Amino acid sequence: MKKKNASDFNFESALGELENIVKTMEQGELTLEKSLSAYEEGIKLSKECQKALQIAEQRVMLIQENDAELVKTPFLEATND
Repeated sequence: MKKKNASDFNFESALGELENIVKTMEQGELTLEKSLSAYEEGIKLSKECQKALQIAEQRVMLIQENDAELVKTPFLEATND
């Protein structure tokens, strides 16, 4: 996998690549060197996916915190003049 910018990262694509690596390795037909290379690539993808999930979790927590603040704020009804 090429080095990508954070903005180029696509979670679903990375997860798909990781699944393909696992399937290929499970077949047991790779050489030792190719197995090690695939394993290394899988670890990199796994870390990238974990990081993306952590960021998503932080975003959800912020949304929930902001939503809680919005609920505490009185709702101002629009008046029809």
